[in-house]
Amino acid sequence: MAKDVRQMLQDFTGGLEALSSSNGAQVEAFMNLLGAAYEPDALDLKMKELISIGVAIYNRCEYCIVFHTYNALQAGATRKEIIEAAMVAVAFGGGPSMAYSVTLLKDSLDEFEKDFK
Repeated sequence: MAKDVRQMLQDFTGGLEALSSSNGAQVEAFMNLLGAAYEPDALDLKMKELISIGVAIYNRCEYCIVFHTYNALQAGATRKEIIEAAMVAVAFGGGPSMAYSVTLLKDSLDEFEKDFK
């Protein structure tokens, strides 16, 4: 059964907002780190999101896979680029990384790709 990736994306972003009410300093510190790491420099945002997909697939972080697939598409990455980034992670992570690539990553691409066409 496929997961509702749009709901997962909303749960993650909503969870950050909810946690901010009780742990604002920690959430703000995390968001500042994220902002600094994704600031375009030698690598542009699209490349950083593709790297993030590889890391997310390798680490099997479901919410990270969903979040960074959405962000990569928003940054202009193509389906082919995203899958290629995932396949690099599979080279290191083997079967578990492949399993997340052919399920959750595929579902995320199928759901979010239409948002950016």
